[in-house]
Amino acid sequence: MKKFNIRKVLDGLTAASSSSASAQSGNKENDAIPESLQSEHFQLCKTVRHGFPHQPSSMAFDPVQKILAIGTQSGALRLFGRAGVECYCQHESGAAVIQLQFLVNEGALVSALTDDSIHLWNLRQKQPAILHTLKFSKERITFCHLPFQSKWLYVGTERGNIYIVNVESFTLSGYVIMWNKAIELSTKTHPGPVVHISDNPMDEGKLLIGYECGIVVLWDLKCKKADCRYNYDEAIHSVAWHHEGKQFICSHSDGTLTTWNVRAPAKPVQTITPHGKQSKDGKKPEPCKPILKVEYKTTRAGDPFMVLSGGLSYDTLGRRSCLTVMHGKSTTVLEMDYPIVDFLTLCETPYPNDFQEPYAVVVLLEKDLVVIDLGQIGYPIFENPYPLSIHESPVTCCEYFADCPAELIPALYSVGCRQKRQGCSKKEWPISGGNWGQGTHSYPEILVTGHADGSVKFWDASVLMLQVLYKLKTAKVFERARGKEEKPSTDIVDEDPFAIQTLSWCPESRIFCVAGVSAHVIIYRFSKQEVTTEVIQLLEVRLQCELNDVGFPDGAVEQTPTLPTPGTTSSSPQESEPTPPTSTGSNSSDGPRDNVPCLKVRSAPLNQSPGYQVELVVQLLWVSGEPPQPITSLAVNSAYGLVVFGNSNGLAVVDYLQKTLLLHMGTLELYSPTEPYLRQPRSPRKTQPSGAVYETNEGTNITEERCKSPTSGPTSPYNSDEERKQQRFMQKAKMSRKISSPTTEHKPEMDTNNAFARSRSSSVTSIDRESREAISSFQLCDSFPRKTDPASAPGPSLWVGTSQGAVLAVSLSMPPEGDQRLQEHVGVSPCGTLVRLKGGVLTMAFLDTSGALIPRPCELWFEPNATDQDRERPKRRPPASPPAYSEGQYAVVCSEKQAKVVSLPSHSCVHKHNITEASFVLRAEVVQLAGGLCIVCFCANGHIMALSLPSLRPLLDVNYLPLTDMRIARTFCFSNLGQALYMNSSMEIQRITYIQETCDNLQEMLSELFTPVETPEAPNRGFFKGLFGGGAQSLDREDLFGETTAGKASSSLAQHIPGPGGMEGMKGAASGVVGDLARARIALDERGQKLGELEERTAAMMASADSFSKHAHGIMLKYKDKKWYQL
Repeated sequence: MKKFNIRKVLDGLTAASSSSASAQSGNKENDAIPESLQSEHFQLCKTVRHGFPHQPSSMAFDPVQKILAIGTQSGALRLFGRAGVECYCQHESGAAVIQLQFLVNEGALVSALTDDSIHLWNLRQKQPAILHTLKFSKERITFCHLPFQSKWLYVGTERGNIYIVNVESFTLSGYVIMWNKAIELSTKTHPGPVVHISDNPMDEGKLLIGYECGIVVLWDLKCKKADCRYNYDEAIHSVAWHHEGKQFICSHSDGTLTTWNVRAPAKPVQTITPHGKQSKDGKKPEPCKPILKVEYKTTRAGDPFMVLSGGLSYDTLGRRSCLTVMHGKSTTVLEMDYPIVDFLTLCETPYPNDFQEPYAVVVLLEKDLVVIDLGQIGYPIFENPYPLSIHESPVTCCEYFADCPAELIPALYSVGCRQKRQGCSKKEWPISGGNWGQGTHSYPEILVTGHADGSVKFWDASVLMLQVLYKLKTAKVFERARGKEEKPSTDIVDEDPFAIQTLSWCPESRIFCVAGVSAHVIIYRFSKQEVTTEVIQLLEVRLQCELNDVGFPDGAVEQTPTLPTPGTTSSSPQESEPTPPTSTGSNSSDGPRDNVPCLKVRSAPLNQSPGYQVELVVQLLWVSGEPPQPITSLAVNSAYGLVVFGNSNGLAVVDYLQKTLLLHMGTLELYSPTEPYLRQPRSPRKTQPSGAVYETNEGTNITEERCKSPTSGPTSPYNSDEERKQQRFMQKAKMSRKISSPTTEHKPEMDTNNAFARSRSSSVTSIDRESREAISSFQLCDSFPRKTDPASAPGPSLWVGTSQGAVLAVSLSMPPEGDQRLQEHVGVSPCGTLVRLKGGVLTMAFLDTSGALIPRPCELWFEPNATDQDRERPKRRPPASPPAYSEGQYAVVCSEKQAKVVSLPSHSCVHKHNITEASFVLRAEVVQLAGGLCIVCFCANGHIMALSLPSLRPLLDVNYLPLTDMRIARTFCFSNLGQALYMNSSMEIQRITYIQETCDNLQEMLSELFTPVETPEAPNRGFFKGLFGGGAQSLDREDLFGETTAGKASSSLAQHIPGPGGMEGMKGAASGVVGDLARARIALDERGQKLGELEERTAAMMASADSFSKHAHGIMLKYKDKKWYQL
């Protein structure tokens, strides 16, 4: 029977609809353009997750495989090996992970969750999966313990009972330790939950059980009774054994440590308060905070290590969390930046009955992972190779670049390696397990993130890895407040005045441009030489839209906006608009603020290290008491030497080569006076006194609302305004999902006047529509801004997209290259509206007549600080195929609702596609794939869609991610070659792909966690210990806990649920036969080597025994005939 393919049916239907649209347009030249992309080329799947685990709750370490596992409060698991080896998996229930236990060197992990379930994970496959699940129904799980090289897991519960689970079959044993048998019969109160379980290192038959109330019980597993009971007045938090099994240490809630002899349960041998102040009268020290965890590790050559968290005195309020390391007579307190969640001491041996030889401590903090070197004086930390510093400052924006110039990553790394942290340990990172994946694509990928503190980080994102390359601090350009009383000259933001709003980067020329929340723009050049800038170049711009003078119903006189004469230029703000005097000051008592920037540029000389160095700073000014509006769109073009930016007031064009302002005008002024699309403001504001505060319907201060930082707020990285807006945004997004569901019968009427009109940035940070038409996108390119003869050549132009769906063009007249470019002005001439769409314009691109993407003109990088003799400034990169698009072009425009393809220079629409009716597009990009071009979109209802070019035929529509967080909308970005990413939490980045080929090769690209490693040999018992029984005592747990001896457990206690990873694990094992054979061959060789060593040892022992026999015979002959008194 022939297989039914829905994708081909979809292609046929969409092709028919697109062909009808083409017939209506009357343009037949596009019929000859072939399109190779089909629906079967697309598939959506997650690839990897980077960053620090959000809200960590537990941690475990495999000392043989060298793998670290971290569980979170949302049920996620993150596994880390060597640098670049990371893995993410998720429990379906989403319950918090309370404990993790590795099956050491077995490639398996046991997780215990707050929903009273335990899971067995298979780590031998690249994507770990659950093999078994055991769900307890009557008791709450509080603690788990899995002895080394054992298949029996001890599970302690809130009622004080202990159950035993076979981890191979994940079934309960009939052997149960009941709390009423463990404690003394005379005890009248319940001992509380089980907080600790561990077996004696020297006797596996003795189990140590710690109850919360302070009772510790040494349970004899064979005799099924308590050997000893140890009572203390304070609650217990943790217990640690000495490796000889004769002593153990307990940490208590009053900040004390009690040391107990196993055979002396009457009272502790020693009681100390590490951080308690000793009273002068010799009484008990003052109580301290609880010691949450203690570990006791021994060494052969020196004093043991005692590591503990908590226990500080109560008079240290406000002090950060500390880790205390006690070694011999020295006590070192290590202060952490965040609260401690858990810590583990890494040791040379996995055997608990041998000298531990600790070498490092892994400390899991709420927002960081720290590894401390115990082998060096001062306990320095290891340099962390993982990309865990994404959240060092909240991410406010990000851009993703694929297929960058090959020399760009080495250049960024060469300047970024000088920024590495000093004073770190020189040893290698101790978490070194796993192997890298075999990536099929090797093109360079770079992620650029902007942060709330004004910093920008460049990341190497190639081959599914993430490594920081370089960090740029934009706040260095501005003056900082030295004291609390000293504030910026215009405090329009409560917090984070340097936060990055948006950024633009030209990878070929390495020109980088950022726009900040305080309405400032900074242009950077890349240099490999260190320079000192005496004076930072500054350009101040007055950008204001006079809404009060336009279209008032009260009979106010309407002023016609002045349209600049085509070809004229404006080198400064004063030439096109008179500037009021700048003597108003920053205090409201002196009058309305005017001509005052939001931040003060640094006046002292600035020493700039190799890397990105300031070229020009542009600041928007307060105008008549009105603060500058946030910048909503930004673009830079190195071939033209121009930077353009816009907001809800209008746009500005800056020549960063000549450090001049070419054009600044309101959005309404870009329209032609006879423009049919010219729109008047819907709700013009009444004329008010200068400097007055305008109130919105919600009663919020519009001045404060506009100028809030995107990260200000006491409880989250976003302020309360944005949280309120987020709620409205989420309601609207939920409504759009509800409307677009297939079960909905009636659709509400859509507002034809762009109900969801937003700018590219303000669609994320501002939900309420404003009467002003904001600038939402830019495109600088060689194109046809006017309807001209098709034989004419394209010229430099600026295309402007607005939040009301208009696409306007500005013609640019560029001087010749060389010295004339630095002396003559650039001509600027607005050309009016070219295209109109529903919703705000998000992105624009240009195709040639063959359907290929026309690259943006750019200049190749050169060293800006080279001497005149060494400087060889390259010319702008020539176009790939000039004849292909000199005859004509196609402009691709995508808005929040529609996508259109417009033929140039005729400006006729050849294709149109309505992307969504019930929702709106948040992010859209024209991307280059291996098989062609397409538009990819992410909608507010969670759908990810792809449209072919130029026919706009739907290729992909997947309901991937319901929009639950504003952060996702703000950080979602696409790149070329089928990659995308977003911030799924404040600390983590999720990467996805929408290409079938990448999904098919994902298994090869992912890293491998489990690698065949031989378990270290057990410690030598010694001759006398083996002779007199002084070594470790083993226990046949199978005989004790098996069904034949212990019987079956009650089926009502727990339910066994087979996991989905069982079949996957079998498939992985079947596919890895070659690897298994290789491992078996290695094991056979190692076995032969061991047998040879055993034979040599046997021969040596025989020789020693023969020598001992001869020596004993000689002594016997010597004293044979002597009496006892003669000896």
